[in-house]
Amino acid sequence: MGTDDALVAEEVTVAFAGVKALDGVTFVCRPGEIVGLIGPNGSGKTTLLNVLSGFLEPAAGVVRFRGGATRGWSPQQYARRGLARTFQGVRPFAQLTVRENIEVGAVGVGASRREARERASDLLDELGLTELAGTWAGILPAGSQRRLGIARALAAEPDFLLLDEPAAGLHEAETDAVIDFIGSLRETRRIGVTLVEHDMRVVMRLCERVQVLDNGITLAEGAPAEIRTNERVLEAYLGTGSVGRAGGS
Repeated sequence: MGTDDALVAEEVTVAFAGVKALDGVTFVCRPGEIVGLIGPNGSGKTTLLNVLSGFLEPAAGVVRFRGGATRGWSPQQYARRGLARTFQGVRPFAQLTVRENIEVGAVGVGASRREARERASDLLDELGLTELAGTWAGILPAGSQRRLGIARALAAEPDFLLLDEPAAGLHEAETDAVIDFIGSLRETRRIGVTLVEHDMRVVMRLCERVQVLDNGITLAEGAPAEIRTNERVLEAYLGTGSVGRAGGS
């Protein structure tokens, strides 16, 4: 399968103070595909998301978006061309309401105020935030902030979405709802999703393909069933929660 319509990192290397956070990593996410990116703490997952979204320029290698190289693109240029992301820390505009935060996500990529209001209304409903629409974003509990982060990213109507730990801080029922919603993006919007997540129940239920990073390199890649029984992956996770025990139906 080709990559002309995909988000691709080719042999990407990133170093901080001489230490390689990524060392020749290649990664692909295609439209309508949900790819899991997992690994122990410090393995390079968020660094790769930062490279894929323009927040970090790799020392070597290239990022390609729909077949074209992206060197020199700013995060805003990625966003306007159809890529959105969330962060481990949601970073809401604390002095704006939930609705206004979502509208900002739309206006930031060129939507009119009317379009922004319409998108916000739809996303408030889809993510179960309607009752909180007029609440200041800065006082939301962690779980609601996570959902707001996803809504704000989707307000840009992206073709590719990078999610950095979307289930962190959610209780089980909220996690199940987020799993269902992210899964629906494949059918309703044909968005390509890259998912960094420590909750293996989320990864195993959502992802068609999983790539495992460890110490800045790709340790393994394959279907969820293959990854959860891969001996090298289990060894990397010893002491941090075995993939083999993590679960979900």
